[in-house]
Formats: sequence, C-alpha cells, structure tokens
Amino acid sequence: MKCTQYYPVIMTGDVAGTADFYKRHFGFKAAFVADWYIHLESEVDESINLAILDGDHPTIPAEGRGRASGLLINFEVEDVDAEFARAKKAGLPILLSLRDEAFGQRHFITKDPNGVLIDIIKVIPPTGEYVAQYVNQA
Repeated sequence: MKCTQYYPVIMTGDVAGTADFYKRHFGFKAAFVADWYIHLESEVDESINLAILDGDHPTIPAEGRGRASGLLINFEVEDVDAEFARAKKAGLPILLSLRDEAFGQRHFITKDPNGVLIDIIKVIPPTGEYVAQYVNQA
C-alpha cells in the first residue's frame, strides 16, 4: 500500500466544539467545514492534519458508530515546557504533569472535551536499558 496521507479522525457528538478546541489550543485551522465533518490542518505545517466527525454520520457503518474512546494523540513539539505553561494558563486539565521519561520523552498529558488524551512530547535522549531498544539509533 502506498499511503499518501495519514491523520486521525475523532468521532464526537459535538463536531464544531471539538474543532474549536483544537483550533484554539493546538494551532489548527479549518480546511473543510460541514456540520458533520471538519478537516483541520496545522497553521504551521499543512501536512499535519486532524479530522472531526459526527459519530452518528451515515457514512460510518452502524457497528462503528459512536464516540472517540481509547485514543491517545501525540503532538511532538520543540518546547514542551512552554506548551505546558500555555496549557496550564489556558485551564486545560493536566492528567500527567510535565516529566522526563527514561524511554526518551519529556512530556505531559491533557485531554480534549471528548476525553481523548493528548500527549505533548519533546523527544530527549533515552537512558539506561532504553538506549538499546531504539532500532538503528533512531
């Protein structure tokens, strides 16, 4: 399979509200807007996309309809400390406070209005046993 683009689609009952959340807090802009689907792209890098979809839309097979659940979205950023300060100032819920992980991340976790977890990450050098787990020193 040759994939030309990849992006998550969050199913929700509040398409506009969820899109507004990502526009307000994570720098997305609308590329397509309908009452049942909004396609977002990063204001900084148009190759970074996210879509918001009405979970009851008829294009979704009945057994797949619903709401986002069990989903974690990662945003890798240049300055995670600044993003943490910005998230706190904006009143976003902090589910995991800013910390360094031996597996090579400095990060914190918040969530969107649907309960989708959002992990804001800066890659840092791994330590200990994790160093050897990276393939080709990626």
